[in-house]
Amino acid sequence: MLTKRHASAHWQGGLKDGKGTVSTESGVLDKQQYSFGTRFENGKGTNPEELIGAAHAGCYSMALSMILGEKDLTADSIDTKADVTLEEVEGGFAVTAVHLTLKASIPGADEKTFKEAAEAAKQGCPISKLLKADITLNASLNA
Repeated sequence: MLTKRHASAHWQGGLKDGKGTVSTESGVLDKQQYSFGTRFENGKGTNPEELIGAAHAGCYSMALSMILGEKDLTADSIDTKADVTLEEVEGGFAVTAVHLTLKASIPGADEKTFKEAAEAAKQGCPISKLLKADITLNASLNA
């Protein structure tokens, strides 16, 4: 199976005084505003790191669901938060880390099975594979 999706960005102006928009093929994002202020300050709009975080959390949650299904388990809920770290490094800025926080409710899952599935999803999620950042995970199973 090969799936291709597209998104687009438009930018006008300089780094600090410019502004841009991002759009997705699905239309979920349609000319959503982003700028220096939304990326490095508290401006209203989105930023690339926030979008990467959303993509990673969503991808991870789906990967975990698939792995659980292979073990005949179905989650009542999988709640994943992705904290993306952007920092200045030699030669510019880089996304250096992503910390995933998972809270899940999975009837019939024991702690060992849950931790194994959570780690496998972290390693196997396509967005995890894409990122060169250090990816960490804090996973908790709700009883």
